[in-house]
Amino acid sequence: MENNKVLARVNNNEITQQDYDAFMSSIPLQIKAQVLKGQPENKIIKEILNELIYKELLYIDAKEKGYHEEEAFQRMLKQSESSLLTTYAIGKLLEEVAPTDREVEAYYNANAERYDDEERVEASHILVADEETADEVIRKLDEGEQFEDLAMEYSECPSKNNGGNLGIFGHGDMVKPFEDAVFAMNEDEISAPVKTDFGYHIIKLNKKIAAKKYTLSEVRDKVYEDLKKYKEQMAYTNKIEELYKKHTVEINDVEE
Repeated sequence: MENNKVLARVNNNEITQQDYDAFMSSIPLQIKAQVLKGQPENKIIKEILNELIYKELLYIDAKEKGYHEEEAFQRMLKQSESSLLTTYAIGKLLEEVAPTDREVEAYYNANAERYDDEERVEASHILVADEETADEVIRKLDEGEQFEDLAMEYSECPSKNNGGNLGIFGHGDMVKPFEDAVFAMNEDEISAPVKTDFGYHIIKLNKKIAAKKYTLSEVRDKVYEDLKKYKEQMAYTNKIEELYKKHTVEINDVEE
């Protein structure tokens, strides 16, 4: 549909497709999904158009009553103008920030490790309060009982509801005694009880995920976006420093 297509008129004021699109864009995605879910398109268009008409009617009424001339409104208008112009100015400042291929390559070379996947594991555990209970669990495992069943019966960790599965995690995500044990294990191995401040863990290593290094070509888009954000932040910081030098800024003491 053309942006300038007139969808409705209120007196001599036109409501266009552009107005409709702008209104739709202003609705947060989550709310939009809830409101529009399962509704026919023609019904949605009619409801949105009605809302735009209501707003136009209220606008006309406010103008007729002279609300736009009131001091309180003028203060609000000035605040809104200041906020909008500041946002626009920031957009103008950042719109030309576009890293070159050479800059992307240099940024990747300086930060290559950030884009690598570290070694990770997927593991399950059964957490119990004392060593005696831990030994009882180990005995039942040795007798052939299933790890997942024992996790649901014995574990004091919420993961018990998922058979003890903790999902995938990397170095630094778990307490050190647990981490040291699980990263030293082989797949499908079940550990002896491991003591931490939380209690005693019987760990089962489900899967090992090896570390992986990525080439620039594999992660170029991510590197570009990271560098762009960095350059935008630098452009913003430099602009503020420039303006501080250009203008007089006085900050009064603020009493707590």
